[in-house]
Amino acid sequence: MHNFRELNIWKKGMDLAKKVLSLTTSFPEEMKYGITAQINRCAISIPSNIAEGSARTTNRDFSGFLVIAMGSAYELKTQRILSWEINILTQSNRDSIINEF
Repeated sequence: MHNFRELNIWKKGMDLAKKVLSLTTSFPEEMKYGITAQINRCAISIPSNIAEGSARTTNRDFSGFLVIAMGSAYELKTQRILSWEINILTQSNRDSIINEF
């Protein structure tokens, strides 16, 4: 078992999730139950899966949860691209999270 609070990857995931959750508060209200909710779920899923995997007793089980977290990161990246392309994400906001991936 790993102490997830000591894992740098979990800390980075938490920082990313906080940044994304703050960012999406500026998204249009009509997107609240669509892309905004999906983006937030992706961002929250990353550190959550890392934490859940850290409770597993084998490294193999833990690595499976890391793969799931990585999948959520790629899903979040896709949502970021889509948000940019449909003009609900500004360039400065896009650039502020682009290096997180």
